[in-house]
Amino acid sequence: MKIVVMGTGPFAVPTAQRLLDDGHDIPLLVTRPLPEQKPKKHPPRPVYDWARDRGLEIFEPASINDAEAIKTLSQHQADLFFVCDYGQILSNDCLKAAKLGGINLHGSLLPRHRGAAPVQWSLLQGDAEAGVTVIHMTPRLDAGPALKVIRTPIVPDETAAELEPRLAELGVQATVDAVAMLNDWDGASEIGEIQDKTLVTRAPRFSKADGALDFRLPADYLARLVQACQPWPGTFAELEWPDGKKKLRLIVRRARAVAGRTIQLEPGQARQVTAEELGMAVDGSWKETIAVGTSEGIFLIGRVQPAGKREMDTKEFLRGHPIIGGCQFVPPEPPREALC
Repeated sequence: MKIVVMGTGPFAVPTAQRLLDDGHDIPLLVTRPLPEQKPKKHPPRPVYDWARDRGLEIFEPASINDAEAIKTLSQHQADLFFVCDYGQILSNDCLKAAKLGGINLHGSLLPRHRGAAPVQWSLLQGDAEAGVTVIHMTPRLDAGPALKVIRTPIVPDETAAELEPRLAELGVQATVDAVAMLNDWDGASEIGEIQDKTLVTRAPRFSKADGALDFRLPADYLARLVQACQPWPGTFAELEWPDGKKKLRLIVRRARAVAGRTIQLEPGQARQVTAEELGMAVDGSWKETIAVGTSEGIFLIGRVQPAGKREMDTKEFLRGHPIIGGCQFVPPEPPREALC
């Protein structure tokens, strides 16, 4: 097939490479342009870099649905659009610029988690499994019929930074299978499985403020938030020592929730503990950690990154910053509400 690839983030790269390896003609890569107010450090555009390194033509329209953009697409006479991690919704007129329309590789088990952050919301909601879905696109967000679905269990303590590349690799075979289905399609009959509208959930992009840890919320929710917010926006809180003179902003990289059976702490109260005190059979970074009280359960911190410093195990952090009685995490104002 002649396939126009549309993508910006890293999720699309493994599949785009497979399409090229399989002998499909990729005449054009469409990607989001850099912001007009260019920052000192440009945001990464992995698909752009992939296409540039292979000498592919690159198109960076401000809006893919403008008449001029659609005209450019039409000139390439594509059989199919492959869209993944692109960042724009294609209009019906745009989709008509390819013979077979477009397919979208999405990082969730649709119709669950429609939106820009499906991997993060799969973790935040505490789903037992994640996966990828390839849909035949319609002008509505992530709403087309599913051509191929692949599922995978979510590993305990897995973060979005770890789950996303796993799903991107699963997406390769899912897309290959979907392309094969369309290659045999007559263009008139129904294809794929219609999504159940009653099962739709939303997965909007996180903001920086969403990473603020409010220990007035339950420990299990906060631990899932840590998983979901890696590597961005990160989860953070300010630790204050009892004299009020020492404060330290910490980015929390690893966390777990446990029932507060052996120790009792008020929300935000921090204490240096060992696994033995908690009755936990653990090793590595969890042998010596920071326990924080919450509205329900105990929040354990396994890895941290102090402001302006490198990431480290909590045990290493405690050697330079021992937690003494009265240490407290300062609650954010206004109080945070659970996102889900």
